[in-house]
Amino acid sequence: QVQLVESGGGSVQSGGSLRLSCDVSGSTYNTYCMAWFRQAPGKEREGVVAVGGDGVRWYADSVKGRFTISQDNAKNTLYVEMNSLKSEDTAMYYCAATRDRCRVGSTVSPGAFQYWGQGTQVTVSS
Repeated sequence: QVQLVESGGGSVQSGGSLRLSCDVSGSTYNTYCMAWFRQAPGKEREGVVAVGGDGVRWYADSVKGRFTISQDNAKNTLYVEMNSLKSEDTAMYYCAATRDRCRVGSTVSPGAFQYWGQGTQVTVSS
C-alpha cells in the first residue's frame, strides 16, 4: 500500500509562506492522482490542490494564484508551496493519493482518496 508522511507545517503571519512536503513510500505504481486537503475546526475536509497522473494541476478557487503543487519523482516527494497566506488558510493539511481520477465533476473530494497522511498543522496569524 501507499504510505504518506507530511511535514513542513507551522505558524506564520498572514502574508507569509510555507512549503509542505509529503514523502511517499510503498507501492505507487499506477497512482492516478495526488492531492493536498485541509480541514479547519468545524469545517469539512476540502481539496486544496491536486495533480493527476497526466500532470494536469487543479487548484481550489480559494488558493489559485497563491498555492502551487509540485513533485519530485526522484525523491518520491509531493510539495505544496503556499504563499500570501491568510488566516482562513489555518487548518490541518493532509496529503492524499488515489488510483482513481482526481475529480468528480469539478470537485476534488476526500471520498475518492484511499491513502492519507497523518496531517501537518498550519496556523496563520492575522
